[in-house]
Amino acid sequence: MTVRTSAARCNFDFSGTHVAITGGGQGLGRAYAKAFAAAGAAVFILDRNFENACKVTDEIKAADGTAFAYQLDVGRLDDVSDVFSTIINEHGRIDVLVNNAAIFTTLEMKPFYSIDPAEWGEVINVNLNGVYACSRQVVDTMKENGFGRIINIGSAAVTMGRPNYTHYVASKSALIGMSRSMARELGSFGITVNTIMPGATFTEVERKTVTPQQKRAIIASQCIQRPATPDDILGTVLFLCSEESGFVTGQAITIDGGATHS
Repeated sequence: MTVRTSAARCNFDFSGTHVAITGGGQGLGRAYAKAFAAAGAAVFILDRNFENACKVTDEIKAADGTAFAYQLDVGRLDDVSDVFSTIINEHGRIDVLVNNAAIFTTLEMKPFYSIDPAEWGEVINVNLNGVYACSRQVVDTMKENGFGRIINIGSAAVTMGRPNYTHYVASKSALIGMSRSMARELGSFGITVNTIMPGATFTEVERKTVTPQQKRAIIASQCIQRPATPDDILGTVLFLCSEESGFVTGQAITIDGGATHS
C-alpha cells in the first residue's frame, strides 16, 4: 500500500516532475524526498552519505514511489558538476532543486572569535558555495523547459541572530541575498527561486541531539506551543515547487511557529 504523508494530501500532483534534493539522506531532506515521491515525482536523492541516500530510496520504492540515490558532497565543487551531469544525462532534466545540504548539527557552540578559520571556511563552503554550485548546474535544463523551481533551505536562526553559531548564521543570511539575486536573474525564464527558513524541527536527527530542556525552551519561545514536525514544513515546500506558485519568487518565508515574528 502506498504511504502518503499529510503534505502529499494537499492535492499537489508532481507526476512527471524530476526533483533533486541535496542532503536528502536524513532529517528534513528525507522528509522532502518522501513527500515529493508520494505526490508522484521522480526524486533524485543526493547525500555525501551514500548509505543514507540508498536507505531513503528504498523507503520510497517500498511505498511504490520513484527514487534514485547519488553520492555527493556539495562542498566538493568538481563532484557537483559530475553528479548533476550524470543525472541529466540519465534522466533528461531536473525540474525542481531543493538545496537542503548544510552543516549544522555537528557544530559545537562557540563565540565567533573562537571559531577556527578552517571550520568557518568549511561551513561557508558547504552552506553557501554548495548552493551556488548545485544551482548553476540546473539552469540550462530549466531554461530549455521554460520551467524551474529552486528552493534554498535557510534558517530562522538568521532572524533571531542565534549566538555561538555565527558561521552558520552568516551562511544562511547570505543565502537569502543570493536567492533574491538569482530570482531577478531567472524570472524571465519561468524559474522561481525562494528561501524557506525553518525553526527547530524535530526529525530523527534532532531527536538524537536536542535535550528535553532545550526542547521545552524551544516550544516556550513559539506562539504555537508544540514541537514542529516535518509535516509543518512540507506544505510550504510543495506549494513553492508547484505550478500554482508561479508568481512567488525572491521570497524568504519563515516557518517557526511564530518564534521570531515581529
